[in-house]
Amino acid sequence: MEQTKQLVEAITKGIQEKKGSNIAIADLGGIAGAICHYFVICQGSSPAQVEAIADSVAEFTRINAKEKPIKVNGLGNAQWVAMDYGDVLVHIFLPDLREYYDLEHLWEDAPITRIPDLD
Repeated sequence: MEQTKQLVEAITKGIQEKKGSNIAIADLGGIAGAICHYFVICQGSSPAQVEAIADSVAEFTRINAKEKPIKVNGLGNAQWVAMDYGDVLVHIFLPDLREYYDLEHLWEDAPITRIPDLD
């Protein structure tokens, strides 16, 4: 569990490094049938920023948590990139797609931690 928390921390720092915004961490640990333990959701303002955030997350997790994503989807058009770390799923959206899919409300029973944007 401590290793998973370190992973979430490294993911958050990777997002912040590239000015990803509106970070939300959903703790799905108490939800029966959840596909992972945490969702980390954020957004970038352009496809280039979404891709840069994904690269930064991969680098921070490799260096700080000794983890690599099992699978990464969405880098082709970089509107919604999903990174699967087993216990943690990272979702990096463009703002309109994030609003459309509204993952935070899909898991509304989960406690959600919102991380203030860095200026």
